[in-house]
Amino acid sequence: MKDPKDFYLTTAITYASGKPHIGNTYEIVLSDAIVRNKRQQGYNVRFQTGTDEHGQKIENKAKEAGVEPKAYVDKVAGEVKRIWDLMDASYDKFIRTTEPYHEKQVQKAFKKLYDKGDIYLGKYEGKYCTACESFWTESQLVDGMCPDCGGPVVDASEPAYFFKLSKYQDRLMKYYNDHPDFIEPESRKNEMVNNFLKPGLQDLCVSRTSFKWSIPVDFDPKHVVYVWIDALLNYITGLGYDVDGNNDELFEKFWPADVHIIGKDIVRFHTIYWPIILMALDLPLPKQVFGHPWLLMGDSKMSKHLGNVIYADDLVDMFGVDAVRYYLLHEIPYDNDGSITWDLVVERINSDLANILGNLVNRTIAMSNQYFGGVVEDKGVYEPVDDELKQIALAMPGKVNAYMDEFKTAKALDEIFVLLRRTNKYIDDTTPWLLAKDESKKDRLATVLYNLIEAIRFAAIALEAFMPSTSKKILDMINTDERDLMQLDHFGAYHSGNKVTDHPEVLFARLKPAEVAKKVEALMPKKPKKEEKKKAAEVEEITIDDFAKVELVVGEVVACKKHPKADRLLVEQIDIGDEKRQIVSGIAQYYTPEEMIGKKVVVVKNLKPAKLRGVESQGMILCSTTKKDLKVIDPGDLPNGSQVR
Repeated sequence: MKDPKDFYLTTAITYASGKPHIGNTYEIVLSDAIVRNKRQQGYNVRFQTGTDEHGQKIENKAKEAGVEPKAYVDKVAGEVKRIWDLMDASYDKFIRTTEPYHEKQVQKAFKKLYDKGDIYLGKYEGKYCTACESFWTESQLVDGMCPDCGGPVVDASEPAYFFKLSKYQDRLMKYYNDHPDFIEPESRKNEMVNNFLKPGLQDLCVSRTSFKWSIPVDFDPKHVVYVWIDALLNYITGLGYDVDGNNDELFEKFWPADVHIIGKDIVRFHTIYWPIILMALDLPLPKQVFGHPWLLMGDSKMSKHLGNVIYADDLVDMFGVDAVRYYLLHEIPYDNDGSITWDLVVERINSDLANILGNLVNRTIAMSNQYFGGVVEDKGVYEPVDDELKQIALAMPGKVNAYMDEFKTAKALDEIFVLLRRTNKYIDDTTPWLLAKDESKKDRLATVLYNLIEAIRFAAIALEAFMPSTSKKILDMINTDERDLMQLDHFGAYHSGNKVTDHPEVLFARLKPAEVAKKVEALMPKKPKKEEKKKAAEVEEITIDDFAKVELVVGEVVACKKHPKADRLLVEQIDIGDEKRQIVSGIAQYYTPEEMIGKKVVVVKNLKPAKLRGVESQGMILCSTTKKDLKVIDPGDLPNGSQVR
């Protein structure tokens, strides 16, 4: 039986196709903050991360690089590990799916599922996206492209083994109902139920024959194991799971996982495929899967094609590890995409880290040295202004832990900064510089400085989960061994008579935006703009008669929902005066269904109906777009059905 104080957290394993950018890095920093806080709460933590190293995409990239696939993934895995270490990630296990033990257990699991009849031999025919390692039917494509990444697909026809997902559909739905917190946030669960379970699960293709860089199916070597079966099993093979029952004690101690931390784009694999695989293997399911949001570059998803990719090591070179960790953990909401730009990072460092945190620590230590030679003593001279500071300090750890138990790192950090702001205000309220001028107030001055140091100690201990290096620096500078989060139940544990450092370190210097901008320009030089081509050369001219064929009318969106099979599409019911039309639009990245309801739009009324991912669209709405944004064209208050000319 697993001890309630044993806590097992995993990240998704990073696909070893290239260097991870800062959006990929967010996941390891988020996970590290969660497990550090758990350790502070007295949990025995097992933290696993790693790399996913098989698949056709990697085989192709290795060929392009002129090296063997193993040499290619060795290099990339080393780079991933270097960045995880750079970001101060305190993982216990870095698993690679090319490890012999993992590969052997994948083969044994595949054979067990085949022997049970859950895997059978068939033939796959359809479309395949190499970038996503995903199979699609013709009706699932969006404008002939992959519905997940928007990239090209190719025809695929080959013998393949299939896994009977449909056999376990009802059991999985029951598990969802019996464990309402299994998928977080709630919106991710709704997507899985509405888009996949309710329409009905199709059996999953779990082998390939058209490439070799994967784990061979040992009883049918023409086939290799499909990457998702291989990758998902890492969460148990990394604990020493053995299909034959000879499990390592780590597996018995830590499985089932307390939480899988993954990106929102792979929730389907972790909350449908993975639980069903575990059911078929007669293993307990993980307690929770948290699908975190993305980190966008400004308003756009990071991509090398757009030239907007930022890497963690470049940010660290410019700002330091803890400043980058702070930004990631504070600026990405619990259930909505966050945004990063160089200017936003500078603003956050200057306002929060330099002004609120760094300035407080340095001025407090400086006053302790100036007035008492660095000796901090509690003289017990109380005034009512002390009460609020103490109350906020004592309440803070519980609030931080409660938010961290829900993976809400931004709110947890806010609670620490509530204390830091109040501590800064306490300086203004007590005016130590005035107390120092009155010899009769010397003991009161000592008490004020003691309260300041104690409040800083509270904040520094809580910051360990988020900014471990900064936390240690502060606690070292105030010279305290009292660093236990769970003992922050008494204000006054800082040892009276301790001497703070007489050479305080500047934790965070204020940054000059113009200087940072120069460094960014050197790091990411802007691409020269291409000469604009004449529109006449790009677009075929039409006549007034051609334009007259297009019938544009004003409509109003009366209902809207997400497409059941495509995250980028919305399905709208639009009143165009004499009838209602169903229109499917690729605008889900820019508008929620709730935002669209009630919106006036311009509809192309006489467009030939078409099916988009299996849902009929009876027209089109007009939008204006740039590289970064999209807006639905607003016709104003014209009545529904009005002609647009």
